[in-house]
Amino acid sequence: MGALDWAVVGIYLVISLLLGLYLSRRGSASLAEFFVSGRSLPWWLAGTSMAATTFSIDTPLYVSGVVARQGVAGNWQWWSFAIGHVLLVYVFARLWRRAEVITDAELTEIRYGGRPAALLRAVRAFIFAVPINVIAMGYAMLAARKVVVELGVGEVIPPGLGGDPDLWAVILIAAFTLLYAGLAGLWGVVATDFFQFFLGLLGAVVVAVIAVVDVGGLGVMRDRLVAAGYADRLDFLPFGDAAQLTVGTFLAYIGIQWWAFRRSDGGGEFIQRLSASKDEGEAERAAWFFNILNYVIRTWPWVVVGLVALVLYPDALEPGGDPEASYPRLMLEYLPAGLLGLVVASLIAAFMSTVSTQINWGASYIANDLYRRFVHPEATQRELVWVGRISSFVLVVLAAWVAFHAQSVGTIFTFMIAIGTGPGAVLILRWFWWRINAWAEIAAMLAGLGIALLLYIPTIDWSGAGPIAGPLTAVADLLQPIASAGPAGVLTVTAFGTAVVWLTVMFLTPPEPDAILDGFYLRARPGGPGWRRQRERTGVKPLQDLSIDLWSTFFGIGVIYGAMFAVGGALLSRWGIMAVGAAIAAAATVLLRRIRHRGAIIREARR
Repeated sequence: MGALDWAVVGIYLVISLLLGLYLSRRGSASLAEFFVSGRSLPWWLAGTSMAATTFSIDTPLYVSGVVARQGVAGNWQWWSFAIGHVLLVYVFARLWRRAEVITDAELTEIRYGGRPAALLRAVRAFIFAVPINVIAMGYAMLAARKVVVELGVGEVIPPGLGGDPDLWAVILIAAFTLLYAGLAGLWGVVATDFFQFFLGLLGAVVVAVIAVVDVGGLGVMRDRLVAAGYADRLDFLPFGDAAQLTVGTFLAYIGIQWWAFRRSDGGGEFIQRLSASKDEGEAERAAWFFNILNYVIRTWPWVVVGLVALVLYPDALEPGGDPEASYPRLMLEYLPAGLLGLVVASLIAAFMSTVSTQINWGASYIANDLYRRFVHPEATQRELVWVGRISSFVLVVLAAWVAFHAQSVGTIFTFMIAIGTGPGAVLILRWFWWRINAWAEIAAMLAGLGIALLLYIPTIDWSGAGPIAGPLTAVADLLQPIASAGPAGVLTVTAFGTAVVWLTVMFLTPPEPDAILDGFYLRARPGGPGWRRQRERTGVKPLQDLSIDLWSTFFGIGVIYGAMFAVGGALLSRWGIMAVGAAIAAAATVLLRRIRHRGAIIREARR
């Protein structure tokens, strides 16, 4: 990187800091201002912030690696979450906004009562704020280090600091991010997210365009892939004879993963932005805007770069090769001075948008669900804001420690995700079935942990474990068929094994008191047959028509996947896919508009 590139990066950092400092006074007013922006975010800002949150510095590298190894169809590993994200638009966005919580953990003591609810709230808040959040930030730092190493950014760090200079470069950026996230709260996070998202998107497009032009255009790129024996990498669905993604894994992704995961009803960072939206309609529009940005628009620059990298660097798939490193490799070889700085700034922006969200989100649990709930219920708003700021600092320090000392954070983070795979069904059903109780949710969390531990055993060589090596090896051999089945086996056993446990516990424990259930129903007013008793007892009709919302979700999924395939088909000269995708998107849009109009009429009549 030359002087011009560093100047571009420097200008970006200054703009981000000034924007955060400008908003610091507004974010300091109260706990609600600091963590949910005073519930005044417009849909376009909340939706863009949601998209920026899911875009980290390693995301383009991850997609490039997936495309190289498994082709376009490999992206179903994350495309499958579009089902849950469209469900968020039409089923959960308005419910979360009506709940008026600051964190998703706060909902537990609105939906459930007594000591089990308090225990669940404390455990969820601590787990999400500290281990999961800290490991996630540490993982992001190590992923960012990979980019720093490829680009040589760490060379500017003076050797006097000691340790890994490349990692120090990342941690200094994280500390810079802490300045505006800790001072301005969510206002600073979402405002810089907006700027950072479009800078990151511009950087991805620049890399894709320059790389494609160098190989002679999209058509030539496609022809060279076919000539090199990589025609299967162009398949959108894994049904070809040479598909790199198995059909079983694909079906597990679209049939289980999205509803079994702990973010099945939204996820903490998304819920924070929905709660911060101006009203229910703005929350719904924010979730919809996120889906368009995340799946229809942002997918294809990354996929195209992955395909171009496969043409230019076929050695990346050889033993010892790293297809994920192809992204920064393209940047260094093909971007001129100035543009390289812009794209580096875009990757830094992606890192900062993710870390700033993790900082603010984690601190919200500590300030709202731990400190205010269990330590000092009478704390002033100013005191709570300062607790949030101090917590933000502590979380970044812990994340830096993890990044410096953990040798296999990626493995640990994968395990932490596995822990949260089981409870998804409970998180969905608690909104629509009065019988779900706190013990069921606790059981789902513990069962998910237990099954994750069991399925982790076959991945380790226990020969050196001393006297317990024999029993552990026997258990590993017993569970090996499940592990060998890959994601399909692991997801199936985790999801349905967890369901057996929590259903059993639920029916063996008493339901929540009527007063708690009535209070939750009157607050959120969810639809569906699961609240018939509460409707009859309170005499209040639901604001939600669950049937209309589920049909809206079905048509919305058609819009997202249809539009995504239409864009991808046009870019990759798959004209049949383009035509079918466009037709599905158009038809689904017409049907969606009709049913949403009907739903709006019903909702207004029930207010």
